[in-house]
Amino acid sequence: MEHERFVSTLYRQHGGALRTFIRRQSADRDQVDDAVQETMLRAWQTLDPAGSTEIRPWLFVTARNLLVDRWRAQRRRPELIVDETRLARSAAMTAAMEATLERWLVREAMRRLSLKHRQVVVELYYRGRSVRETAQVLHITEGTVKSRHHYAVRALRTAFDELEATPVTSETPQE
Repeated sequence: MEHERFVSTLYRQHGGALRTFIRRQSADRDQVDDAVQETMLRAWQTLDPAGSTEIRPWLFVTARNLLVDRWRAQRRRPELIVDETRLARSAAMTAAMEATLERWLVREAMRRLSLKHRQVVVELYYRGRSVRETAQVLHITEGTVKSRHHYAVRALRTAFDELEATPVTSETPQE
């Protein structure tokens, strides 16, 4: 309880002058408040209420040392500078590279399919035709379209695995 009264008295007697002193060193209001609180905390932990220490100079030296320590710590940590234009350009380039890579992977995987399997995949996925429409266009039965689709998807999975890419899903196109 004695320490609490001591710190309250310290703050009443020296808080305003301490705040003014710190404000001259830093324009950041939050940093001023933090430095005042930290200085008072250190006074509470360090000073003897019954002691004869010159308190005001001790408070000012402690506050100054706190600020110097913070400035040094900030200098050690590089400031992150955000360039929105550069970030947007980089994101666009990354997206374009990923799209190019994906096109190449799909093209390479499709190249590995037999002609009959490739025709079914093109009609079902790229032209968006149903199984019935694909059968009519390719002049084969719907069962043959489904069978070729099944084996084409398996072959694409194998191709993507060989290329170390994400495999295609086995979703069955519309009937």
